[in-house]
Amino acid sequence: MAKKAKGNRIQVILECTEHKESGKPGTSRYITTKNRKNTTQRLELKKYNPILKRMTVHKEIK
Repeated sequence: MAKKAKGNRIQVILECTEHKESGKPGTSRYITTKNRKNTTQRLELKKYNPILKRMTVHKEIK
């Protein structure tokens, strides 16, 4: 029987900050995990946005 997952790792959603300002339809979102104990603040990562076709800053949303 598998153990129930209890840990500090949680799933977070990253959304592009520049996409909203561009006015183009759609959204660029990524799902990743972070360690709640080590990273208490919100994540900001540079990820590829396929709609804008370039690397942009993605911030964690709730």
